[in-house]
Amino acid sequence: VVPRVLNVNVGVLGHIDSGKTALARALSTTGSTAAFDRAPQSRARGITLDLGFSCLRTALPPQLGPGPGELQFTLVDCPGHASLIRTIIGGAQIIDLMMLVIDVTKGMQTQSAECLVIGQIACQKMVVVLNKIDLLPEGKRQSAIEKMTKKMQKTLENTKFCGCPIVAVAAKPGGPEAPESENPLGVSELIEVLKSQAYLPSRDPSGHFLMAVDHCFSIKGQGTVMTGTILSGSVSLGDNVEIPALKVTKKVKSMQMFHTPVTYAMQGDRVGICVTQFDPKLLERGLICTPESLHTIHAAIISLKKIQYFRGALQTKAKFHITVGHETVMGRVMFFSPAPANFNEEIQENVFDFEKDYLYQEEYLSKDSNSSEDNKENEQAEVQLPRQQWALLEFEKPVTCPKLCLVIGSKLDTDIHANTCRLAFHGVLLQGMEDKNYTETFLPKLKVYKLKHKEGQVERV
Repeated sequence: VVPRVLNVNVGVLGHIDSGKTALARALSTTGSTAAFDRAPQSRARGITLDLGFSCLRTALPPQLGPGPGELQFTLVDCPGHASLIRTIIGGAQIIDLMMLVIDVTKGMQTQSAECLVIGQIACQKMVVVLNKIDLLPEGKRQSAIEKMTKKMQKTLENTKFCGCPIVAVAAKPGGPEAPESENPLGVSELIEVLKSQAYLPSRDPSGHFLMAVDHCFSIKGQGTVMTGTILSGSVSLGDNVEIPALKVTKKVKSMQMFHTPVTYAMQGDRVGICVTQFDPKLLERGLICTPESLHTIHAAIISLKKIQYFRGALQTKAKFHITVGHETVMGRVMFFSPAPANFNEEIQENVFDFEKDYLYQEEYLSKDSNSSEDNKENEQAEVQLPRQQWALLEFEKPVTCPKLCLVIGSKLDTDIHANTCRLAFHGVLLQGMEDKNYTETFLPKLKVYKLKHKEGQVERV
């Protein structure tokens, strides 16, 4: 059944200064509370620091079924600033459709490429928006747009977004200083494209309730309202919810969805939940959930894949920034693979088998990792790569996250001006270790062996 208002979350991603916020503003008809750079420091600097939310409502397009109803796009304006990538990864889990905003005068830039990588991991559909076409001289505008469109099509050829729509707009003609009367160019065409790309996202109300809160404030005489997007499960009036970071449980007193009171909300919905006797200053953003449903872990076993644009090998014992759920912490990795005889085994989705033996690897095995001298002559021989590889992650400080969540490893300390992708690998958390003494209690169950050989010399025969 199509609900009266179908909500689709659209991530607005792109390089800093590509005009994401101006575009979200031009698209929105209803700003929600956390919209448009409400943080004073981001207003002063003119950049988005947090995930900003706003929304746009249109009639339900025909492909989403007959009947009256509205389609609501919740626009998640993600920061383009490099150091804020952890915020984006946190928001990636709730994005159904991605808009990649490109400054038409500059084309793909480093962070645009990173946004593309995150999109490939977390998203099914994308629309590319070429912004700032008002900066192109009128006579050459059309040819410049066509040239950049061809370039983008080429870039997307080997990604899952091959052939996605590319739309040219000017969200704020004349730049930020221009008078408000300047109408944006191409935005109504963009809305039509978004409608054509909208789909019924698969939403599942079962399982534990988990919500990402991005804004928390008090209303006099009502209580404290936490607004955010439900990542999994559902919530009803009167339910108890836990704020795991503070180990506090509160009862849901009332709920609203875009200024309309509701008694129930489920995965994918954007909702404000009101509780009493809670100081909003304690939680600006974070997670709330079914009591006791999240676990705090010190280490984890993950299945993973290397991100193709990451230059360099993934070495065992190296440290990465690990983003799990809404937290980013430093972690050390140890890679391991199936025993060589089992390289071609079917991939086991979302489970880890402790009965099997695994082979320790000095680094993640990929096509480009076998470049050592002894392999030079074997290059003709096909390098056998396992279908699936795993890593043991050991966190520098414990993290709280849902089971089976998305994990992204990156090198965020790389110089942001270096033209290189900082995202190294992505995977799924298969098994968390909650015991702080996991090295004694848990790790012995994990059977990873190393290959050793000894060499000697024959002294006499």
